[in-house]
Amino acid sequence: MPGNDVEVIVIGGGAAGIAAAHRLWTAQVPCLLVEARPRLGGRALTVTDKLGFALDLGCGWLHSADRNAWVGIAEKQGATIDKSVPPWQRRPLTIGFSRAEQDAFDKARESFFARVSKAAEEAPDVAASSLLKPGDRWNGLISALATYISGGELECLSVKDFDAYEDTGVNWRVVTGLGSVIRQHAAGVPAALECPVHRIDHSGKRLRIETAKGVMTADRAIVAVPTTILSGEHLVFTPALPRKTQAAAGLPLGLNDKLFLALDHAEEFDPDTRVFGHTDRTATAAYHLRPFGRPHIEVYFGGRLPRELESQGDDALFHFAASELAQLFGNDFARRLKPIGLHRWGVDPYARGAYSFALPGCADGRAVLAEPVDNRLFFAGEACSPHDFSTAHGALQTGVAAANSVIAARNT
Repeated sequence: MPGNDVEVIVIGGGAAGIAAAHRLWTAQVPCLLVEARPRLGGRALTVTDKLGFALDLGCGWLHSADRNAWVGIAEKQGATIDKSVPPWQRRPLTIGFSRAEQDAFDKARESFFARVSKAAEEAPDVAASSLLKPGDRWNGLISALATYISGGELECLSVKDFDAYEDTGVNWRVVTGLGSVIRQHAAGVPAALECPVHRIDHSGKRLRIETAKGVMTADRAIVAVPTTILSGEHLVFTPALPRKTQAAAGLPLGLNDKLFLALDHAEEFDPDTRVFGHTDRTATAAYHLRPFGRPHIEVYFGGRLPRELESQGDDALFHFAASELAQLFGNDFARRLKPIGLHRWGVDPYARGAYSFALPGCADGRAVLAEPVDNRLFFAGEACSPHDFSTAHGALQTGVAAANSVIAARNT
């Protein structure tokens, strides 16, 4: 492991931490990237199936791709960018969802989001669920959509924060996996793996950072860990930073899990199409058929549903998906499916969820979370982004911003 005394320590080897460490390293600022896992990437994780296809078990889309810095980084690495239309911008298959129903849902969804935008301009902040029309046929599917977007149900979501997210509508993918691009961005940066940080003592002249591999000292640190780590007792600050921990508690991580299935005789479906398991409930999955034209189904779970299924083990997510697909395509369809990729983010001890949302009344917490402390402790991560939260490019932006603040501080 690199030396235990360094000028800047970056805590957390996800997209934000990697971006921060890369910026410092290229600026020739001595730094060390410290990560609890035996790998870099954090909530970005690319694995390869038996056929050699890359599967993004964590973040996988280049959202707002026309202004997403990961696009240029991926291209510089030589990665291939797929710019085809994403499945949610195409019409879902009509199986289980007639064209007339699709039109009615589109109208209901657009009306709901218009109400959200209007309410976001008013006070006080409210839960997004309060803007559903009582008894509307589409409330369940609108709430399901919210779990795909935010990882939480509408009753948990701040209207002001939900509306603050900005998206250009341009969404691309990396053929070899976004997780691979993010991990490769750390190439050459000194890193300590399998090194969880337990305490940051900032009471003295230098920072004293207690890790599973001993004590490290530094002039400054960038903390780029999920809010679930900041809000609990997993990472302790001495003296305590109650404003930080309270802000993190108001920005919990929702949960989204991806399950990849191999599909026999997949050619009967058009590439990159999508179906919903059910259209009348929140606890349902979305199914991306033949992503990249491959013989796969990417199953997407959001909110309380994957938490409940995770507690039952890996097989529970597969059995749920197989059951919903069998209801859509017939009982024999389940025999054509085989699970090939899954990571349970809710029980991952260094994530405990997927990405952040703000509880009602807590939208201002993102700015509080991003504030530096004594010009020595700096903070980064998707939860610190005011408008690009829940994304890898939002994480990158905050990581670079934190690194730039460190560079400015050391030059004063």
